[in-house]
Amino acid sequence: MASIGERIFSEDEELKLQSALSLEQPALTLVLETASFILEQAVYHNVKPASLQQQLEAVHLTQEKAEVFSQTWASAGPELVEKLKQTIFAPKKLEHVGWQLNLQMAQSSQAKLKDPSAVLQLGLRAEGSESLTLQAQENVFVEFNHRELLEFYNKLEIVQGQLDSLT
Repeated sequence: MASIGERIFSEDEELKLQSALSLEQPALTLVLETASFILEQAVYHNVKPASLQQQLEAVHLTQEKAEVFSQTWASAGPELVEKLKQTIFAPKKLEHVGWQLNLQMAQSSQAKLKDPSAVLQLGLRAEGSESLTLQAQENVFVEFNHRELLEFYNKLEIVQGQLDSLT
């Protein structure tokens, strides 16, 4: 499967496909993106070939086309799933989290200003980098006001809930 923004076929291969299928470039792009999306969803949900065919027919894909997807999935799906299990989707791993609270009490223009913020330090290490030196770690600093930190927290809670449901 191609990564986001990565082409599935070379320009020359696309021209040959375009000619063989008698499609204009926008139509071919749509066909390729749709086929890629269907197979990505099959990988993500690890569906059985028969179930994939039923679901495609349920969204009004012709039986013949749904069968082609099903047969392709039956022959290539298990190998693709195994290959993707070995793939690193995030090239960096979170190694360290640090934080600091800041409170700006006043400015000359606003005597009663009270502006709290939090700065998170995320220490990232490239996947596969076993070196424990600080040079191998990249630090990302993110500043949040109260509202932003609460929104971030709530999103993390959603992610945690989804992870918990998978285990």
